[in-house]
Amino acid sequence: MHSVTRLFDFPYYQKEKYDLEKAFATKYQGKWETISTQEYIDKANAISRGLLRMGVKPNDKIAVISMTNRTEWNIMDIGVLQIGAQNVPIYPTISEEDYEYVLNHSEAKFCFVSCDEVLQKVLSISGKLKKLEDVFSFDRLQNCKHWSEVLKKGKDASNQKEVEERMAAVKPEDLATLIYTSGTTGKPKGVMLTHDNIVSNVISSEKRVPFDRGATALSFLPVCHIFERMILYLYQYCGIQVYFAEGLDKISDNVKEVKPNVMTVVPRLLEKVYDAIIAKGTELSGIKKSLFYWAVKLGLRYEPYGANGWWYEKQLGLARKLIFSKWQEALGGNLETMVSGSAALQPRLARVFAAAGMPVMEGYGLTETSPVISVNDQRNKGWKIGTVGRVIEGVEVKIAEDGEILCKGPNVMVGYYKDPEKTAEVIKNGYFHTGDIGEIDSDGFLKITDRKKEMFKTSGGKYVAPQLLENRLKQSRFIEQVMVVGEGEKMPAALIQPNFEFLEEWAKRHNITIPANSDIIHNEKILARIQEEVDLANQEFAKWEKVKQFRLTPDVWTVEDGHLTPTMKLRRKIIKEKYIDLYNSIYGH
Repeated sequence: MHSVTRLFDFPYYQKEKYDLEKAFATKYQGKWETISTQEYIDKANAISRGLLRMGVKPNDKIAVISMTNRTEWNIMDIGVLQIGAQNVPIYPTISEEDYEYVLNHSEAKFCFVSCDEVLQKVLSISGKLKKLEDVFSFDRLQNCKHWSEVLKKGKDASNQKEVEERMAAVKPEDLATLIYTSGTTGKPKGVMLTHDNIVSNVISSEKRVPFDRGATALSFLPVCHIFERMILYLYQYCGIQVYFAEGLDKISDNVKEVKPNVMTVVPRLLEKVYDAIIAKGTELSGIKKSLFYWAVKLGLRYEPYGANGWWYEKQLGLARKLIFSKWQEALGGNLETMVSGSAALQPRLARVFAAAGMPVMEGYGLTETSPVISVNDQRNKGWKIGTVGRVIEGVEVKIAEDGEILCKGPNVMVGYYKDPEKTAEVIKNGYFHTGDIGEIDSDGFLKITDRKKEMFKTSGGKYVAPQLLENRLKQSRFIEQVMVVGEGEKMPAALIQPNFEFLEEWAKRHNITIPANSDIIHNEKILARIQEEVDLANQEFAKWEKVKQFRLTPDVWTVEDGHLTPTMKLRRKIIKEKYIDLYNSIYGH
């Protein structure tokens, strides 16, 4: 059996062990098109041969920028890696100035884009790109070469021997990829990950996930992020068929078509699914409505492994039959596991989805750790709600004196590309400093309590952990996004982006007329209603942590407008600058 030590070994391992008829599926013009493991390997080899003919040398960088996950991305990935070059995936939604920075900093030689939207961004800066020789696209576009030209160049297999020589020369410790993290501050940093960094993470994670051979996965989280990318290698390693969703807006349709057994998710998506389900529940009446809310209430008390006793389990069985089976149907009917990462999962979501028979296994990690450090596992009592699971095999975690989580293992990056100073700031004595604060409980479960960098002191000298407050406030259906402020000020306060859709619906139900978004945020009834939500959240916090005042922002916070990073984290500095007038009105500056 082919042993896997480098990323391009995964398809060959899959061919020997599973030889899938449908390895990947992507939708083109409304129709799912699949490729087998063999076709996947053949096309990757053709790309390798084509790239060799285009003069790609070991350690050259090839940028791949795709709006959605698709089969072509994976073929390109293997084709690039097999010849000792590096794949540089780029977030499609970053600014043109970040595109320019990443393409120049990585010295990308060729760039592959998914569609016209990405192409336009690249073309707008093409004059400033020092090393870029050419651009190819996956969609057929008028003003861009199609990626099939590279496949065509590689059709003649006479240089396959050179591909194999290049493959043989790639060692596990060689660089495989540069992933530019969308830092919440400053320029993106290029995280250098080797083949072994990611392979070791896949193999250790496999021991934690109950993936069954022949299962189907739906993939929609951006593959340019290491979480989804590592999972795609893991799916290949486990013989799972992967369907690529058409985009976030089409997920509910795709879930029903594909009926996946497994999906990776981010908490934001689960919040939206939950809100949509609850909104449907509010439209019910009579006994149906009573049953619906009884089931939800029961679900919010869920504990794994029958910890609530036989009577609870009996009621849960009934709730699953009457109510939760409909939730499952809405998500395709076959969903057995969801894996969540990238941000803290609210325990109430973990409980209610588990009660509905679709448990969410929360994990933890960073781009710099390839990414998994720890993850929950339903089996063998390896799951505890409110934690990010136990540390995976081969990785060591220790908690520093100030509570910071330090990590050591084969998954830790080599460093930041061309930036030894920043590397030395985070890797000390062989330990990577995560910047997260956490603790390990008596059962060995890791719990994240806050971001070290984001904690702040009020003028009274008390520490406030904003993320804890924000996660609690976001449980409200009235609140879409929130940022807790107050560093050096007398008290914590919050800038809140309300859930405009829900507010309009709520206003309609209560016969409140609102002319426009900007008026919503000044409406006294709405402000009073959101104050109730803030008061409710405040009950869980100490006196000095409570949010004493808030202001609503008139616009939706987006990646495009700079409020959020591509992984939906708050860019705190930018948000504060954008709403400095609201901030000053809170503190009377």
